[in-house]
Amino acid sequence: MNQNNPDLIVIGGGPAGLTAAIYASRASINTLVIEGSPAGGQLTITSDVENFPGFPDGIKGPDFIAKSRQQALRFGAKFVEDNVVAVSGDATGGFVVTTQDNGGFNAKTIVVASGASARWVGLESEKRLIGKGVSACATCDGFFFKNKVVAVVGGGDSAMEEATFLTKFASKVYILVRGSKEQLRASKFMFQKAMNNPRIEFKFNSQIKEIVGETKVTGVVVTEAAGISKDYSLPDVEGVFVAIGHSPNTKFLQGFVDLDKLGYLDVKNNTLTSVEGVFAAGDAADHKYRQAVTAAGFGCMAALDAERFLTKLSDV
Repeated sequence: MNQNNPDLIVIGGGPAGLTAAIYASRASINTLVIEGSPAGGQLTITSDVENFPGFPDGIKGPDFIAKSRQQALRFGAKFVEDNVVAVSGDATGGFVVTTQDNGGFNAKTIVVASGASARWVGLESEKRLIGKGVSACATCDGFFFKNKVVAVVGGGDSAMEEATFLTKFASKVYILVRGSKEQLRASKFMFQKAMNNPRIEFKFNSQIKEIVGETKVTGVVVTEAAGISKDYSLPDVEGVFVAIGHSPNTKFLQGFVDLDKLGYLDVKNNTLTSVEGVFAAGDAADHKYRQAVTAAGFGCMAALDAERFLTKLSDV
């Protein structure tokens, strides 16, 4: 395969991109994966994946990515560890995918599986403890906190949903809201649902200052900003869930393909974008489910649609 002129370029090396690469390369499509740098997406910072079918004992996030990548390589996919900075072209003349370090790559069709990134508070302790008690996904990691006390950071609907879900496992859930009750961004319905849950306790005007622990979360320090600022500790907290939103990794597509108001790929009919020959997969287009298994399914659909597109091109 000419690496600079594949039939298909997959942008992204997470579950969606790797599944697309497996399906496409197995169908004898010359496939190049531009996997990002560092490669692997959000699963590379996920300690344990226990809800992906086929792994009854669970699997480490980085191991899952490595095995999926190995599977794509087995069928002939090629990989470049680089970040895409621009995409241009069209279905008639072909596409050019420009990367940060390796220049441009030509392709007949593209699957965009560039994912989304969780927004973090920005603490050094938060970064150190990601995957060790700090998470941005309650549905992914809530199971690990059975009968434990956790804290959710955020004041929108996502934070209310995460907190309510966590009460299925945790004995108590603190919701740390930066503003006052009157400034809450969550809808009245979601707020009232959380308020009515006996396992949830709100801490308004409270901003997380430090996450305590070296190898795992053993508490949090919070700054209370009502009146005179003061710090207080929640030493019983063993898990911190940051629910202040996600940002899709789609800036490099602005002006090339339609994005919705949140910056996610605007998709019609499953994987179709506004540009013929460009298909969407995974969290770059999905701000609702954001699961490894749904991303993988999305990648499968995108690869099958790309294959059909290539077949049409060859028939012309």
